[in-house]
Amino acid sequence: MAKKSSEQPTQTLDKNGQEIKSVGFQRFGFDCEVSLDALRSLYLRSHYVVSVSESQVQELDAKDEEGRGYLTQGPNAYQSKSIFHPDTQSISYTTLSRFAPVKLLPPSSRKRVLVTGGAGFVGSHLVDRLMLLGHEVTVLDNFFTGSKTTVSHWVGHPNFELVRHDVVEPFMIECDQIYHLACPASPPHYQFNAVKTIKTSFIGTLNMLGLAKRTKARFLISSTSEVYGDPEVHPQPEDYWGHVNPIGPRACYDEGKRVAETLTYGFHHQDGVDVRVARIFNTYGPRMNPHDGRVVSNFIVQALRGEDMTVYGDGTQTRSFQYIHDLIDGLIALMNSDESRPVNIGNGDEFTIGEFAELVREIVEKVQEEDGIKPARRVQIVYKPIPTDDPQKRRPDTTRAKNSLGWQPRWSVRMGLEEMVRYYKAKMSEGSM
Repeated sequence: MAKKSSEQPTQTLDKNGQEIKSVGFQRFGFDCEVSLDALRSLYLRSHYVVSVSESQVQELDAKDEEGRGYLTQGPNAYQSKSIFHPDTQSISYTTLSRFAPVKLLPPSSRKRVLVTGGAGFVGSHLVDRLMLLGHEVTVLDNFFTGSKTTVSHWVGHPNFELVRHDVVEPFMIECDQIYHLACPASPPHYQFNAVKTIKTSFIGTLNMLGLAKRTKARFLISSTSEVYGDPEVHPQPEDYWGHVNPIGPRACYDEGKRVAETLTYGFHHQDGVDVRVARIFNTYGPRMNPHDGRVVSNFIVQALRGEDMTVYGDGTQTRSFQYIHDLIDGLIALMNSDESRPVNIGNGDEFTIGEFAELVREIVEKVQEEDGIKPARRVQIVYKPIPTDDPQKRRPDTTRAKNSLGWQPRWSVRMGLEEMVRYYKAKMSEGSM
């Protein structure tokens, strides 16, 4: 069963039953379409390809030297050639891996793009897409929640630069576009130091807007559905002002993002800075931190480990979940469009948390069965008290995105979850999670 699964990957179908072979599109004079296989080769892979004992290393080196001239076909050619030694639980890293092919763009089409928070979950997927498209990308990250491993496969590429920097401090660079994603986004991380979270949202945004003003770069800020708080309007359109507790445990993030939007439009109206505001709803996918308290990663990791899945509350609160590739499509479309109003980017398919837990359990069981794994017992779903200020309902009204950007989600929740389950399963089997 496992052999069949590895030789014939599951066909990826969109919401309409059509096979997904690429992500992105050509719109607003900006081509952001790349092969799905090329993208997957960057995240659905181990950090090391081979596991050998110490005595086999020389034999492996000889084979690698002999075959190096032929390793030019397929995604495997661009995988890390690092070696894992299970007998000593050590890893031998190498720089001898090829970079994935990137488009060769003429200077007139090649953008200089700055991505703050580019080593995080969303940022790293945006970096992958921009790099494959042939643009010059600079990543700023202080690695509070981000990780070098998410973008390490680009380090050394002539189009890529990684800078350890906190956006609370000013930064000078020449660029054409700024994607400002830097800010911890999960409750355990943004509540760890509430004052620092507010400083990142306000001072970090102030610094990046100042840079955009000086360089005349287009500026996109990743805002959040949290600006709507615990909404009284359902679904939430962009002109809904929100229902936020300004002194609650989530306020450092909610109000931080609200003031960041205020600042962004202050620079737009007062100084003529070209701005875009993306209000991002719940997103999931590979590279999500498994320990950040998000419902999707919590459920998948618990189910894969055979632990009972924890639902906070009675499971009737609802969420909508979008897959990471849909979000990146939306961010790039917004950046290159003429839409300067805030835009919701999310999936309108709504689940109760209880239903979602059952779906995750079903998909984990399906993947385990395909790989020939039989768990000792069936994972159960347990209920615990709900956290303070946890919203009861959250679903975007994406009419503006459809009308202004021609964007709507393509990935079904089921297809995205299956890919994410396989990602976490591979990470657990290689011992890096």
